[in-house]
Amino acid sequence: PLFIGAQSFNSDEFNTQRLKINQTGMTVLGAWAIGNLAYSGVAVFNNTGENKAFHQMNIGWGAINLALAGAGYFGARDAATDLTVIESLKQLESTKRIFLFNAGLDIGYMATGAYLLERSKNTADEKRSYQLAGFGKSIIMQGGFLFAFDLVMYFVQQNHGKKQLYNLVSDLSVSPNGFRVVMNF
Repeated sequence: PLFIGAQSFNSDEFNTQRLKINQTGMTVLGAWAIGNLAYSGVAVFNNTGENKAFHQMNIGWGAINLALAGAGYFGARDAATDLTVIESLKQLESTKRIFLFNAGLDIGYMATGAYLLERSKNTADEKRSYQLAGFGKSIIMQGGFLFAFDLVMYFVQQNHGKKQLYNLVSDLSVSPNGFRVVMNF
């Protein structure tokens, strides 16, 4: 452990916990994906029109989310934990930025879904209208879940940093070119 004044920082313990948080998150995302694949995989054959399109889109999202969850889970499992304080801070901030960026994308997904839903009302072709409405509703639902997921993951990681790492840093400046840290000694 690194001792700074009366405070100590155990990099291995901190990063192991950070990665476990990510693995737990990826397990939640994977469960959501499997649930979508299972339910919509059956429902797509028992529905028509808008509902069929809704379930078709859920299957697509489920497949993508499952792949992302698997990659994230195994990436966290195999990541290094014996990092310096600065490397730990960089990894934490990078992880938080990814979740925050993804939350922004999720808003875009929901807006796209709302656009498709609105567009479905102005389409003369009934089959196309059902498809646009079903796809739009699915994208809104998926985007809503992912928005909540990404924000929760961001704040859980933020809280993890507050408990063990941020108290070691008295001055942190973040810019597009990187960040500057002043350590408390």
